[in-house]
Amino acid sequence: MSAMISPLAPKKYPKMPVIEGVRIATAEAGIKYRNRTDLLAMVFDPGTAVAGVFTKSKCPSAPVDYCRQNLSAGKARVLVVNSGNANAFTGKKGRASTALTGEAAAKAAGCSESEVFLASTGVIGEPLDTNKFSHLLAGLVKNGKPDLWTEAAKAIMTTDTYPKVASQTVKLGDADVTINGIAKGAGMIAPDMATMLSFIATDAPIAAPVLQDLLSRATRT
Repeated sequence: MSAMISPLAPKKYPKMPVIEGVRIATAEAGIKYRNRTDLLAMVFDPGTAVAGVFTKSKCPSAPVDYCRQNLSAGKARVLVVNSGNANAFTGKKGRASTALTGEAAAKAAGCSESEVFLASTGVIGEPLDTNKFSHLLAGLVKNGKPDLWTEAAKAIMTTDTYPKVASQTVKLGDADVTINGIAKGAGMIAPDMATMLSFIATDAPIAAPVLQDLLSRATRT
């Protein structure tokens, strides 16, 4: 991580409120970086709806294919993100390591593999060694806390010089709902977010098909 901080970095970060049903944990797995977190687990209560949009690349990474496959069920219990290795252009080895990560995450969260979502970011073309972090997932799931949003944003950074977080509380009918988001990526916005990652959570009670429609329309270009 560069010692130079971008002039675009905020002078102060927003207070990221707790979202009921979401717990967060991070760890130093040493996938590529040393002395910094590079592994994130976000755990969701049973019944959590999920929606997603992905790269339009004809050569998506193994985690992207994995998430696309699971998205149709519309349910999420755990998200695992690693930085330092994108697990892209890794062929059969990449698919195998993704499957192993999904299996370990499902076991840690006590859920179906169809409720697991994975993302990897970092070096392209190098196989991802799941042995560096799969054994950490049970502890992350068990020890997750609801107020670690900024720590989550730091764990998924690659060439970023500062974490990206945002939060907004809005009215949905008569109820106040909270939307929290984190992102990573520096110079990775075009086209269609390219290799940028972004994760958003809300306590709004929205069914998965409606959530997917809203997300797809909001991100359509």
